[in-house]
Amino acid sequence: MRIHTPTAADTEALGGRLARSRPADRLAWAVVYLQGELGSGKTTLARGFLQALGITGPVRSPTYTLVELYPAAGITLVHADLYRLRDPAELESLGLREWAAPGHLWLVEWPEKGGARLPSPDLALSLSIGSSGHDVELSAPGSLGQAWLARLQGTARASPG
Repeated sequence: MRIHTPTAADTEALGGRLARSRPADRLAWAVVYLQGELGSGKTTLARGFLQALGITGPVRSPTYTLVELYPAAGITLVHADLYRLRDPAELESLGLREWAAPGHLWLVEWPEKGGARLPSPDLALSLSIGSSGHDVELSAPGSLGQAWLARLQGTARASPG
């Protein structure tokens, strides 16, 4: 599935649509990869996702902290930015395994820096900078992600314009 977002507000809105179209088993552990070059909208999309789930405080890229936790209604959102990792082995010190459990949803920026030490994504988004905004390619390697994309497509058809 490919979506074009002409503005940052549209990228944020897409994040909100993704959050609201999570599959019915909302407490299942889920992993979302956010891939793309600097400035491609990864954190903007994550901000829309988190805000749609009730996070009201500031949402910034965890570039320096590497991981931010956001407790929401019945779920803990784990926002990770792996840009600063020099080696996938550094993941061990982040404590991500602690949050690899039902009731947690991971949004992982720069997942390629984690290599094979990261779990496979349920949903993978590849963002790129286009001539008139951002292009977002969504793929779903597993059944949870495929159900998620089906729900997202259903909301897109139900939306006007």
